[in-house]
Amino acid sequence: MSDKPSVLFVCVHNAGRSQMAAGWLRHLAGDTVEVRSAGSAPAETVNPAAVQAMREVGIDITDQTPKLLEYETAESSDVIVTMGCGDACPVFPGKRYEDWKLDDPAGKGVEAVRPIRDEIRARVEQLLAELRPTA
Repeated sequence: MSDKPSVLFVCVHNAGRSQMAAGWLRHLAGDTVEVRSAGSAPAETVNPAAVQAMREVGIDITDQTPKLLEYETAESSDVIVTMGCGDACPVFPGKRYEDWKLDDPAGKGVEAVRPIRDEIRARVEQLLAELRPTA
C-alpha cells in the first residue's frame, strides 16, 4: 500500500451506502486517502435521503454522481469495500476486501437512513484507524 492508500466503496446502484461511506472517508481523512465509489448498475442520481442525512452532519454529497464500476478502478484500489448488497467485484491478489452488511436506504425516508449513516461512520472510522495506525 502506498503512502496514500486508495479505498473503493462498491454497491450495486452507487447511490446510497457507498456514497455515504465515500463522503465520510473524504470528510474524516482529508487528502490522506484516495476515495472512490462505484456500482455495477449505477442509478441516475444519489439517493435524496442519503444526501439529506449526510447534510445533517455537515457533509455535502450533492456533487457526487453514481459511477460504473470499472475493472481498472478496482485493480488500482488498495482496499475494496462492498456494502452488503451482493455486488460482485473482480478479485485481485494482494488487495484488502471487506463486506459491510448494511441495510439498504433505497426507498426509505431520512429517519430510516440516519442509523445507516451512523453505522457507516463507525465503520469508516475503524477502517481509517487501520489504514493510518500512527495518526
